[in-house]
Formats: sequence, structure tokens, C-alpha cells
Amino acid sequence: MSHYRILRHILQMKKQGSIIETMNKELAEILKIYSIKPHQQFSGRLVDLSKESLISLFTDLLTMYINDKNSSTIREFITVTTSGYIHSEKKIGFNGFKQANIIGGKPIACEAKPKNIHSNDIKEFQNGTRKTKPSLLNGGGNFTDYTYARFKKDKKENLNMLVSGFVDGKLIYILEFPFKTRFFVNKLKNQLNKHFPNGDENGRFLRGANFDYRDFINSKDLKVVFLLPKPQLNEYNHFFNKSFYKELTNLL
Repeated sequence: MSHYRILRHILQMKKQGSIIETMNKELAEILKIYSIKPHQQFSGRLVDLSKESLISLFTDLLTMYINDKNSSTIREFITVTTSGYIHSEKKIGFNGFKQANIIGGKPIACEAKPKNIHSNDIKEFQNGTRKTKPSLLNGGGNFTDYTYARFKKDKKENLNMLVSGFVDGKLIYILEFPFKTRFFVNKLKNQLNKHFPNGDENGRFLRGANFDYRDFINSKDLKVVFLLPKPQLNEYNHFFNKSFYKELTNLL
């Protein structure tokens, strides 16, 4: 992913009002130069910066981008590539692919469902400045604008699911399991049956087909791709659904 694409996305975030207000002033100025000045001026400004300033800028940029509530692109990228897949940047289709172990076999597709918890949301709820209780890490995710047609395609592809959890952009876990996992498939199918009792309808979608850890945790094919060691994991236990946290610790 090029730095130009990241900068372009940050500019879009700023327009949408999702960027943090305490943006590094130097970064704000560089974003303006990138957006409205010639490329040579942008490159020259970066060359003139000290090593410490560049580190500060890059850190601020990553912090904003990885925690953006309106886009999970970088969290998706981390989830897919850490799991050994090649990330696909297409908006439509699966999130990544890897070669099958069998020579000449069909590439294996994956669908990533990263979830990021903002610690400030938890703090605001605890001190009463936020009314609604924020969600916790529960191994969950959802398929937006879902249909029977998409469900059948996913099932036929026999893709793997990658479910990941982050706290303020820090990766906590990645779990992998087959899409065809029985309880998982049934959870999605039941929601589709309820929303489309007579099958797909033109122009209608199930806005969110949801699932959580209970729908795959007992799969015999469940794989722990990444999980913080227990001492570090324990530092984040208050960001978890208690039952899911217990299941995770049992996997260590």
C-alpha cells in the first residue's frame, strides 16, 4: 500500500470529520501540500524534515488511519497478510488469497472481519459522558448487504474466515476457521431465512448478517493465527466479552 494512497485516505477522513482534532500541526501542513502543491514541493518538504519529525509524522498517520471508525482497510490488510494470504485491494470480492498446498490446486480465498475497540469509548461510558455502552471484543463480525446469492457463493468457494480483534489499533488476536463451519453457516442462514422468507428480492439486502465466537469456537478446524501471550492478553481483558475471553485463554 503506497504512502500516497494512505495520505489520500487521510484527506478523505478529514473531510468527513473522522480525523482526530489533535492532529500533529506538521502533518496537517504536509497533507495540505500533498493535496494542493506540486509533487516536487511535497517531496522536498519531506526531505527537509529531521528523522525524529518523520517518525512522529508517520506514527501520527498510522495511529489515525488504523483507528479510523469509517474504514477498516489497514486492519483488514494486517489480518489478511499476518494469516499468510495475499491481500486483495478490490472492494468487491474476497479479501485475500493464498496458494493451495496441492500443486495446481485452486487458490484458497479468505474473508477478514477485523474489529477495533477504542479505549476512549470505554472510558467515556464509565465516567458517564457516553450514554450508549460500547461494544466489546466478542469474536464477532458481520456481512453487510447480504443475500442468499452471496451466501451460496461464499459457501461454494469454501473460503476461510479470519476474525481479528484490535484495541486502539493494537492487534490482540486472529482466529481462522472454514466458512462451512456448521454453526456458523446456520447462524447466517437463519438470519437470511428470516429476512427473505421467499428468497432474494431485487433491490433488497440483509443490512447486517451477524455472528460471534459462539458460532465457530468449537470448530475442530479452528486455528489460532495470532494471540497475545497470556500476561499481555490479561492487560486487555476489560475490552472483552467475559465468556469470549475465557475461551481465548483456553486456547493458549
